[in-house]
Amino acid sequence: MDLLLRGEWSSFVISTFMTIYFQMSLLYRERKRYNTTNYSGVKPINRKALSRIPLSKLMDLTVDYAFKQMFGSEKNKRITIVFLNAILQRTGRDTIKEVEFTSQEVGGEYKDDKQSRLDIVVRTQKGDLINMEVQLSNEHNMFKRTLYYWSRLYTSQLSKGMGYHTLLPTITINICHFTVFDKNTYYHNTFHLYEDSTMQRISDSDEVLEVHFIEMNKFLHMWSRNELNAFDDILVRWLLLLGMVDARKEKVYNQIYQELEELAMKDEILANAFSAWEQLSKSKEDVLAYESRLKYILDEEAKLEDVKYMAEKKGREEGREEGREKGILEEKEETVRKLLAKKMDVDFIAEVTGLTVERINEITSL
Repeated sequence: MDLLLRGEWSSFVISTFMTIYFQMSLLYRERKRYNTTNYSGVKPINRKALSRIPLSKLMDLTVDYAFKQMFGSEKNKRITIVFLNAILQRTGRDTIKEVEFTSQEVGGEYKDDKQSRLDIVVRTQKGDLINMEVQLSNEHNMFKRTLYYWSRLYTSQLSKGMGYHTLLPTITINICHFTVFDKNTYYHNTFHLYEDSTMQRISDSDEVLEVHFIEMNKFLHMWSRNELNAFDDILVRWLLLLGMVDARKEKVYNQIYQELEELAMKDEILANAFSAWEQLSKSKEDVLAYESRLKYILDEEAKLEDVKYMAEKKGREEGREEGREKGILEEKEETVRKLLAKKMDVDFIAEVTGLTVERINEITSL
């Protein structure tokens, strides 16, 4: 009887072990199939963030046309809302839940290009106005330009007969591909109106003025030094999306793509952004408009570089000419001293050197 029981127990153990082994094998194959090792059990949204287009064909999202199509269109509104909340660090009750794209002529349209407006302007569910734009080239007018745009947007809220109490907060966001603040190493700077000594804001109830500057060159530098974490910081992953393609350098950061592709497996909005980016980069009409805009920007940058080069060249030539003239003058003054030492007549020295009698007398007194 005991042997029989021991035999049944052995069969039970073997059967149980085989069942567990079979289930573990299935689980391993499923995990390997979906490549979800980093996210224990989370089923991916896509095996590939981009499935039908090479990375080299993607638009540079810091080119204003592509940026506007990506973040300024009604079909991508959810992407825009998440991006704005990340930049403005809105959480809880302050979260932006809805935006309405507006058509104020605040910044005008592209010079020689009527395909798209420069700025993205949205109104939130609370009525706050947000102006967001990207700048590839440093035209050295960012501060005055920003305040001008902000003031135009702020005052655009008032119609005849409306009181000033109806004015709502206005926010400007500048995403720049160049250094704005030489003395500040951090990539995201935010400004408000403060009192100088107490640092009290001009308004406790509303943010009358809020200006953001995001410097992409500093951001990418910090990321390359492993100082930023895209897994914990939503803004970092969105800025990586903007910095992944650099059309001016004809460069794609594959490492950024690999990191974002992994994140997109559990970030649905980021995955949607990849899909929208892919569709935008495949549209023949949008590609034509984008390439036209990019060419214009590159041509303008080349012109600025030519002007800068010519100015520096002129400065060097003027410097050399000034140096030559100074050298000639010093030689003449040395000749004056030698002739004076020989007791030569001042008028004769003036005739020989071409210097005035007054200047010769000044040299004499030195």
